[in-house]
Amino acid sequence: MPELPEVETVRRGLNQLTLNQEITGGDVLLDRTIAYPFSVGEFVDGIKKNAIATWHRRGKYLLAELSSPSSTGWLGVHLRMTGQLLWLHRDEPLHKHTRVRLFFGEQQELRFVDQRTFGKMWWVPPGVAVESIMTGLATLAADPFSPEFTVEYLALKLQNRRRPIKTALLDQSVVAGLGNIYADEALFKSGILPETLCIDLQLKQIERLRTAIIQVLETSIEAGGTTFSNFLSVKGVNGNYGGVAWVYNRAGDPCRVCDTPIMRIRLAGRSSHFCPQCQTVRGVRS
Repeated sequence: MPELPEVETVRRGLNQLTLNQEITGGDVLLDRTIAYPFSVGEFVDGIKKNAIATWHRRGKYLLAELSSPSSTGWLGVHLRMTGQLLWLHRDEPLHKHTRVRLFFGEQQELRFVDQRTFGKMWWVPPGVAVESIMTGLATLAADPFSPEFTVEYLALKLQNRRRPIKTALLDQSVVAGLGNIYADEALFKSGILPETLCIDLQLKQIERLRTAIIQVLETSIEAGGTTFSNFLSVKGVNGNYGGVAWVYNRAGDPCRVCDTPIMRIRLAGRSSHFCPQCQTVRGVRS
C-alpha cells in the first residue's frame, strides 16, 4: 500500500497541478529519502530550474519527465508503505513526517510526507538510463493496462510455478503494480481460491483472472483508490474503494454476492481474504 490504483490516482492529480511549472528549489528534511544521488545538495541542484513535462507511472513507481532549456532528466518517486505527495501552499504548517519539499512558483510546493520513512526519491541526470539508477524498474513485469498483458503473457508467467496464486500475484516480476488489496479482489472476481497453486490453473481460469485484475483496478481508480490508513490524493482526499471492496479487510462480514462470511488466512506472511462459497476453483489441469 499504496498499490497501482493509488499511484495512478496520484499521477493523474500531479499531471493536473504541477506541469510546466519550474522547480525553484527544494528542502530535504530526511537525507535517506533521497536514493540518488547520494549528495542531498546534488539532488536539489539537479532538479532545480527544471519544469515537469509530464508524470508517468511504471508499476508503483512515479516518474516525472523534467525539462529545461538546456537539458532533460527524471525525478523518480516510490511511495512504498506510507508515502504521500501533497500539493500545498508553502504557508501550510509542516506535518511532522514531511521528508522532502519541492518549491514552485506562486508559493506552491510539492511535499513528500512519509510516516514509515521507506519511501524514496531519485534524480536521474540527463543522458543516463533511468533503469540504471532506479534499478527496480528493470525487473518489473508488464503493466496490467499495457498491450503486453495478454492471457498468453500471464499464463507464461504462471506456468510450472508451485506457489499459491495469491503469492505469485504479489511478485512484481509477474504483474507490475498489484498488491495485497487488489490481488484479493481479483481472485474473488475470478472465483479462484488464494491458495490455489499456479501450476494447477487452467487457461480459462487465467483468462478470467486477467480480466478480473483489469476490472478491479479500473473500478478502484474511478473511486480514487483505497484509504485504509495513510493514502491521500495529491489534494489530500481519501480514496473510496474500501467502501465497495468485495473481500479485502472484510473478514467475518457477509459476502456481497452470497452472504457467506468472508474468511481470512495468512499466506507467506500476508493476509488473504476470500469467500469460501464463491471462490471454489482450485484448478485441475487436464
